[in-house]
Amino acid sequence: MLPLRIETPEVRLGVDADGRIAPPGEAAGVLSGDRVRPGDVNAHTHLYSGLAPLGMPPPQPPPTNFVQILERVWWRLDRALDAESLRAAARLYVAEALLAGTTALIDHHESPAFIEGSLDVLAEACHDLGVRALLCYGATERNGGRDEARRGLAECRRFLTAERPVTLAGAVALHASFTVSDETIADAGALCRELGAVMHVHVAEDAADVTDARGRGYEGPLERLAALGALPRGSILAHGVHLSTGEVQHVDALGCWLVQNPRSNDGNGVGYPSALKAAGRVALGTDGYPAAMADERASLRQQAARYGDDLGSLERRISGGHALLGERFGGRFGDLSAGAKADLVVERDGAVTHVVVGGRVVVADGALVGGDLDAIRAEARALAPILWARMSAAVPG
Repeated sequence: MLPLRIETPEVRLGVDADGRIAPPGEAAGVLSGDRVRPGDVNAHTHLYSGLAPLGMPPPQPPPTNFVQILERVWWRLDRALDAESLRAAARLYVAEALLAGTTALIDHHESPAFIEGSLDVLAEACHDLGVRALLCYGATERNGGRDEARRGLAECRRFLTAERPVTLAGAVALHASFTVSDETIADAGALCRELGAVMHVHVAEDAADVTDARGRGYEGPLERLAALGALPRGSILAHGVHLSTGEVQHVDALGCWLVQNPRSNDGNGVGYPSALKAAGRVALGTDGYPAAMADERASLRQQAARYGDDLGSLERRISGGHALLGERFGGRFGDLSAGAKADLVVERDGAVTHVVVGGRVVVADGALVGGDLDAIRAEARALAPILWARMSAAVPG
């Protein structure tokens, strides 16, 4: 359906055959509404959590700290995933993201019982439904030691070196430094250098990450990753809650990105990343929460006011995802001028009616183009109880 023309009372623009914004002209299709805007970016999430809202059982006994939340909830969930449940989770998450006007997802994946080929399952869901995505596997040693980590890094290598659509990109990833050895971090850094890839990793989400790094002889997890050569320019560091102002400035100096995840950090009780106001390269993510970025922005503003954060820096965080995409996918994102990437949302009366990603119409008249939402939800509801049963049988820790 290219080229396109998009018309609102304020804006009239075209989309050319290369998926970029162009002057309006002859078009095979016309999308109209009362507002057009750039699509939202979710700069850190976990597609594997897509089934979690469908009755995931509460942990028993209830966790009392962040590490217990990981051990009793998310690590049990990721160990229970197989190809079928992962596909259903990803398709549901992507579908609802697009319908909310989120056109790009930067994912961080783990499924220890299904490593090889897991990124292809995610890639298929993203491509079929039409979202732009950066995918990676978070290597860890928390289940199977160094062999598990090697397999995770090998999955990153396989995906990064395979052919893929232009709307999909890859990265090297580690789960978090407290779940891996120095050897694995060094291996991950070497893979980044070999392939010209960036790192995607959780950093200082909780004080436990800092304590672990110091116990290994480093000042903190950031310094550990940097010392072992695992933070090439452009890398993506999720959370940074327990980084100091000096460490946040060090991230900037390295040319890396920090991603704040307000709802997740608040829900997990890990604190608020007050030092991020010292950084210029910050984006906004959901860490597995639904990719309705309006909700994440609202949480950010609410928490910033509560903690006395620099409100002037919030808009930079909100728009940071578009700059991050520009580095990873090439081109310009986040504006409506000629030559920018056509990742766009058309709204009418405040509701999303059309979504365009790279010039491809992926939502039309409020409905998915690449899939049936009712069928996606039905499959998810059918598979969720099976996943919960496996999760309940999984050994904690």
